[in-house]
Amino acid sequence: MRESTVPQTTFTAMRDATREDYQIIGQHSIQFFSKLPDRVLDHLRLLAGDTGGYAVDRLTHSLQTATRAQRDGRDDEYVVCALLHDIGDTLACTNHADLAASVLQPFVSERNHWIVAHHAIFQGYYFFHHLGLDRNMRDRFRSHEWFRDCAEFCEKYDQNSFDPGYDGLPLEAFEPAVRKVFAVPRQTIYLNQETGRLLNRLPIG
Repeated sequence: MRESTVPQTTFTAMRDATREDYQIIGQHSIQFFSKLPDRVLDHLRLLAGDTGGYAVDRLTHSLQTATRAQRDGRDDEYVVCALLHDIGDTLACTNHADLAASVLQPFVSERNHWIVAHHAIFQGYYFFHHLGLDRNMRDRFRSHEWFRDCAEFCEKYDQNSFDPGYDGLPLEAFEPAVRKVFAVPRQTIYLNQETGRLLNRLPIG
């Protein structure tokens, strides 16, 4: 990895920093942000190997989910959401959907974010009753405008993607879409509303 040529700051407490200090930090942040797609792809690779008891490992499941969505004509954003829907498995074992949704939120539509954030509950329809849980837990959201969208995601792409014989696409096939979706955030607290720039440097849109 090439070492950054941007200078470092020297303050030891944020209250002592100057505007010039944060211009420097902004440059570092933009450089770091530019590598986000690489880190996302690297983290997806961490899903390989562990099956969790299923017939395929976690990465294969994610690739199958994304492949099914793509072959069904979904756009790049939706496909990337499908690819990342279980990316939280490694660090958020008890709330993986929340982590995946947080990663995606600045870059995707509210609808797609909602689908990812709630897919774990909707996926429970297919197995919660085997574990003594309420398979109809999703019904608490039945009046929500995106209830059917999330149910459709689970039915068509998620619950059926544990097939060792399915010809899913490799991760490399989705790399262009990942880079496209994570290129520029749609919303973030670090967006300057007056300049329309991220950290007052990277143009939005």
